[in-house]
Amino acid sequence: MERMDRRTMLKTMGMLGCATGCLASGMLPGAGPEPSLAAPGGRFAQKDAPFSWKPHMLDAKVCAPVAYDGYWHQGYGCAYGAFYAIVGMMGEQHGAPYNQFPFTMLEVGKSGISDWGTICGALLGAASAFALFWGRKDRDPMVAELFRWYEQTAFPMHDPGPAFKGVAGALPTSVSHSPLCHVSVGRWCQASGFAEKSKERGERCARITADVATKAIAIMNAKQAGTFAVAHGDPASVTYCGECHNPGKQSPLLKGKMDCTPCHSGSPHTADKFKNHP
Repeated sequence: MERMDRRTMLKTMGMLGCATGCLASGMLPGAGPEPSLAAPGGRFAQKDAPFSWKPHMLDAKVCAPVAYDGYWHQGYGCAYGAFYAIVGMMGEQHGAPYNQFPFTMLEVGKSGISDWGTICGALLGAASAFALFWGRKDRDPMVAELFRWYEQTAFPMHDPGPAFKGVAGALPTSVSHSPLCHVSVGRWCQASGFAEKSKERGERCARITADVATKAIAIMNAKQAGTFAVAHGDPASVTYCGECHNPGKQSPLLKGKMDCTPCHSGSPHTADKFKNHP
């Protein structure tokens, strides 16, 4: 093997260094900056136009049992069950793009979003389905109707009959006066005497998932037919508290639309909320 003299070695190293530098800077033929992976149109653009998916009419009697079963499927819970009963059923009946959605994303809504007890996951799943098809101008009244109905309705209503997966037969009902999982579950547990970790409570939430999907589908069908109208008005507390706490009032700190009384009722459990209250 021939030994490389010093001059040849330095020349070779220089050529390698030049090639490496040119490659890094994109100067070699065929080389260039890495292409952007953003959607055409740049940042915040998306493949389809905003809210461009077309909704389809659904039969709530067919979809409600799917919502109930979806709650139990792999333990994915209420948001998954409600969302799949709407978008997943469109996928089963109409194919793409609905059947291409990664439905397990909605598992995050379980138990008020990862067990935090915030928004009822069934409501989150239904409202998320609305948002695939309508922007806020059209969607917000639909959400308002769904949430007000939830606040004011005695649940559960759905009865799976012999297809039950948790507990068979009728269950006690309660009115939550709140879209929050924490309040809805707590009030039902207090009214029924069952613990939060009981099978009965799990069955109750599975049935409510079906109830919410049923109402959401009715709202969506009416919207598509041009007959949608808000039927459930604001509770008295929203108007009363807003007299002082709405924008432009003496204490303009109110944020939100939910019934005020579950957290600010003045009961012995919440009386400290009114300490030094005018």
